[in-house]
Amino acid sequence: MSQCELVLLGFFVISLITGVTVGLVHSRMLTRALTLLYVLVHVAFTLCCWAHLGETVFGYFTFDPLGVLLLSVLSLLTITTVYHGFIHLSDALPKAYSIYHAALIGLVASMSGAYLANGMTTVWIFVEATTLAVAALIYHDRTRQALEATWKYVFVCSLGIALAYLGILFLGFTVHDVRLLHLSFDSISEIARMANPLYLKIAFVFVVVGYSTKMGLFPMHTVTVDAHTVAPPPISAFISTTLMNVGFLAIFRIYALFSATSILPFMNHVLILSGTLSLLVAAGYMLKAKHNKRMLAYSSLENMGIVAIGLGIGGIGYYAAILHVVLHSLTKAGLFYQIGQSHKVMGTYELDQSGNYMNLYPAGATALLLGFLCITAIPPSGMFISELYLMKSMVVSGNWFLLTITALLLCFVIYALLTRVLHIVYSPPREKPIHEPHQVNPLQTISQYFLFGLVVFICFAQPAPFRELIESIVNTLPK
Repeated sequence: MSQCELVLLGFFVISLITGVTVGLVHSRMLTRALTLLYVLVHVAFTLCCWAHLGETVFGYFTFDPLGVLLLSVLSLLTITTVYHGFIHLSDALPKAYSIYHAALIGLVASMSGAYLANGMTTVWIFVEATTLAVAALIYHDRTRQALEATWKYVFVCSLGIALAYLGILFLGFTVHDVRLLHLSFDSISEIARMANPLYLKIAFVFVVVGYSTKMGLFPMHTVTVDAHTVAPPPISAFISTTLMNVGFLAIFRIYALFSATSILPFMNHVLILSGTLSLLVAAGYMLKAKHNKRMLAYSSLENMGIVAIGLGIGGIGYYAAILHVVLHSLTKAGLFYQIGQSHKVMGTYELDQSGNYMNLYPAGATALLLGFLCITAIPPSGMFISELYLMKSMVVSGNWFLLTITALLLCFVIYALLTRVLHIVYSPPREKPIHEPHQVNPLQTISQYFLFGLVVFICFAQPAPFRELIESIVNTLPK
């Protein structure tokens, strides 16, 4: 057994043993210790994947550039999410504390497997595993609203993933060579070259609709929005970033495999349409959003729409899409952590009951303002670079109408976010808050400043290994 095989097998075995132990032994001290140990294991696993970039393990996993890039983002956000989870659950009962962290470990392991999987069957298994893990986390508060969101999430996501898998399975059955039916990405590439273009189009539509439940794209975006609303803030950060990246990766892999066929223009039109409708829906709902977490959830829909448009435009839009995925993950995670702190300070997620945040908690209010600049792509946000590349790709390709629509919808989004963030930070509450203000240690906000700082840094300098990794991904796509 090679070193890579030992590392991968060891990672999944440790994930299983740690998750089961944490879930069964209801000890806060042991749970905290094992979770911290697991974070270190995940970081070490990610570094090993970097060291063996491009290698295939067991025939089912490949340490390819995009998978390793998103795995690195996951590793970083696992550290911050575990930290904020410890804070958020400081008053939780030992059993709830243990179940939460066991499900979190399962979610991290499942997403890691989905990033590195090199076949549709393997992807399907790990994506479905993320659904089950997220369901346990959404239901953490055990409220009626949480139960409704949990069942909706499990049902819609399972249905969507099944549709995506059936689309590819249908495509495979059109080929009579049974050797190609194991549905690895290499075999799908061979199938695509000999399949009827109509079948390819049907399969791609199924994949986009199915995995939009994870990516949070129109038309299956509602399930993720509801999940954000009721999940604990650290989990909302995960759902809105690393889990959405799982959906993006699944769609991207099929897009890359089909891009050498005649349906490339069709796929681009589907992605651009889905992305534009996502922007439209996000802008409309954000203008009337009255729930702070729901506001950020629709912001995620908007940003995934930008990613889909970048992928559909092509050219430099490919680079913009992948860069935007990474920067959105860092920014949105920081914002959800901050909204969790604002809830503790103000005792509410309701916009009308929020206000005077700068007076109540200056460190958090400043972080919220910085996060607003980052998520709306206002310089010095690194997301300004990714959106600038997106606009440039539209100009180069002559998509002036799309450029106009995108810019107009982004203006609505910026206005909606600006009015709500400024109200939270500076204006008095429109309604009397239900709970009295609580104090938050300013040190708890350091993680958000760190994440936003990375986004600002990338606006001015993209480290060579980071840039070269994205370029190696883009180079596999049609020019």
